[in-house]
Amino acid sequence: MTPTPPPSTVVRQRGALRLAALLAAGIGALAWLGRSSDPAAQPLTAGPLTLGAAIAFTGNANLYGQDQRMGLAVAERWAQQAGPPARPVRVLLEDGASDEASAIAAFNLLIRQGVIALIGPTLSQQAFAADPIAQRLGVPVVAPSNTAKGIPEIGHFISRVSAQSSVIAPLSLDEALRRDPGIRRVAVFYAQDDAYSTAEVAIFEKALAARRLTPVTVQRTQLADNDFQTPITAALQLRPQLLVLSVQAVAGGNLIRQLRELGYRGQIVVGNGLNTPNIYPICQRWCDGILIAQAYSPELNTPINRRFQQLFRQAHGDRPPPQITAQAFTSYQVLFEAIQRLQRKGGLTGVTLGQARTRLMAELLRGRYDTPLGPIGFTPKGEVLQDRFYVAEVRMAPGGRDGRFALVRERTLQEAKP
Repeated sequence: MTPTPPPSTVVRQRGALRLAALLAAGIGALAWLGRSSDPAAQPLTAGPLTLGAAIAFTGNANLYGQDQRMGLAVAERWAQQAGPPARPVRVLLEDGASDEASAIAAFNLLIRQGVIALIGPTLSQQAFAADPIAQRLGVPVVAPSNTAKGIPEIGHFISRVSAQSSVIAPLSLDEALRRDPGIRRVAVFYAQDDAYSTAEVAIFEKALAARRLTPVTVQRTQLADNDFQTPITAALQLRPQLLVLSVQAVAGGNLIRQLRELGYRGQIVVGNGLNTPNIYPICQRWCDGILIAQAYSPELNTPINRRFQQLFRQAHGDRPPPQITAQAFTSYQVLFEAIQRLQRKGGLTGVTLGQARTRLMAELLRGRYDTPLGPIGFTPKGEVLQDRFYVAEVRMAPGGRDGRFALVRERTLQEAKP
């Protein structure tokens, strides 16, 4: 179900859509914005600093956006209950929707409103379009869910807390082969018009080759597809023993369900696009048994993860938080902690907003953070440094409408290397 944003968000969403329309019409909206007063040149005012979050409230990616919105709300409660901060922080939400134009519009609107940093956008495909705007204007970005290769390389102001697919994706393959060492015939499905899927499938294919497995078929789908009977029929004629899927949540849930309905009974390994419990109502009991590698486990027994789960359950009932929720929380956490350190050092005194943004980016990259994902840091280029990863299996509850990602195996980064 698509969440209903509050009225203020609806107004901002309409503004974003109007700007997106201007961009599509090619009438120079960005040039006009460039001539208006630049908040980056204004003195940084006292009081709360604003983080802008451009996440998907609408479109196919709203399944991820729901998880991210929960994570940001929990993070704000965490900060409020941690004691008086050196510098208060608030979040301004904007609908980045599920396409590039909406993400660009959301970034522009948030930047013009004077945010000190940005969280988002939801999809890697959107990030390649919107992040260059933040980079050009010197606005720090922390990506909570952009796993495609090349995201931090967009520029110095771009970072992410979502580990790249090359680190995570092969872990679930190893678990499938551990369960059945006799696997020889593998079929691959991916969305050819999605930056995340095309990047991840290349990683899967490289990992298969390293394990001396060559796909018997690679089936190319589209983001908007929901009927997969033709590619499934073509793949099943080749009698695969393992299926590897790199698609987004809605398509992935439908693809899994149709695979099972059409008779496939072997193992299914899925990529990060299906790392949300919002797939359960789509593939229902057919989700049971799929393998997925993850950057977060609710079973991680650390004080910050226990606190995160406590706050999540207070708001959302007795169920574990999803990975994307934990990553959204972490995006807020690292920015919040970097702001507090910078404030205590005096780095936010007597500067313009633009100077504060530059100083915040440097402070962010220098820090080490104890997060629900485990201890993390950043490379000088903004790539997340994370050492602990997990393989989970979906186990559906009786009735097939709900389930959980059950931890199967924990791996360190060194063990994860092929």
